[in-house]
Amino acid sequence: MTKLTETVPYALAGMRLDQALAELFSDYSRSKLQTWVKAGRVEINASVQQSPKHKLEGGEEITLDAEPETMIESSPEAIPLDIVYEDDSLLIINKPAGLVVHPAAGNWHGTLLNALLHHDSNLETLPRAGIVHRLDKETSGLLMIAKTLAAHNSLVQQLQEREITREYLAVCKGRMTAGGTVDEPIGRHPTDRKRYVVRQSGKEAVTHYRVVQRFQHYTLIQLQLETGRTHQIRVHMAHIRYPLLGDPVYGGRFQMPPQCSAELELVLRGFRRQALHAARLGLQHPESDEYMEWEQQMPDDMLQLVQTLEDNERQ
Repeated sequence: MTKLTETVPYALAGMRLDQALAELFSDYSRSKLQTWVKAGRVEINASVQQSPKHKLEGGEEITLDAEPETMIESSPEAIPLDIVYEDDSLLIINKPAGLVVHPAAGNWHGTLLNALLHHDSNLETLPRAGIVHRLDKETSGLLMIAKTLAAHNSLVQQLQEREITREYLAVCKGRMTAGGTVDEPIGRHPTDRKRYVVRQSGKEAVTHYRVVQRFQHYTLIQLQLETGRTHQIRVHMAHIRYPLLGDPVYGGRFQMPPQCSAELELVLRGFRRQALHAARLGLQHPESDEYMEWEQQMPDDMLQLVQTLEDNERQ
């Protein structure tokens, strides 16, 4: 059993118990919650309440004795994980470029989710095996996974309230003069459903960026997310005409820059993914409430790219 506790917001005053439970514990179906109420698994202010129709006043403390159930149908696969941190409620991994996070059409196997189920079979009882945010397949870096439902709820809430620190390093095309903020809504492309674009009917998206190092035709930048829309950094940087180097979707046609050494040309032609790495992740620990932060240096391909850009500048 998993004991979950929430305080009823006054905004839910007058609502039926089963309706309020569906709001407070949205990971479970309303029918399942009703069954648990009738089975005596719900307490209001430490007293069992078995009527789903009980009206709430707001401010009550509700305790739910939830029964874990299998929520994942994917199979475990022995895929190595680069574990940066792990305890009973939290797992931080360094995802390599090329690893799909969640199974989908064309990638039903060999994903991070499959690897997580092999690492800890208990994760099959959590939504998306505890994965609360994603990185694109070809983006490397830090990713957080909840190991309990309480931790999952905490991390999701921190994301919604923009309390998670997420910093990225990227190499963009063009010599950027200064940093700034892109505050533009993002939605699906009107004709290409696999792409996203800045559009006024989209969802709010805010990306902060600053210059780390300038090169003649490229810039190493640090980015911080306020929101977490699909392809957000890639779309925003392309929107301000500094698309990420190597981005096959938003980067535009490949062009070799002038005054390019043979070594740099070789590296540029061989860089087949967007040059984007999730370098820093910070959060309040779901159990201790202690602020924790992790940092991971760029993988070898991005380090080689930056080093070669530096070498080219000296020639």
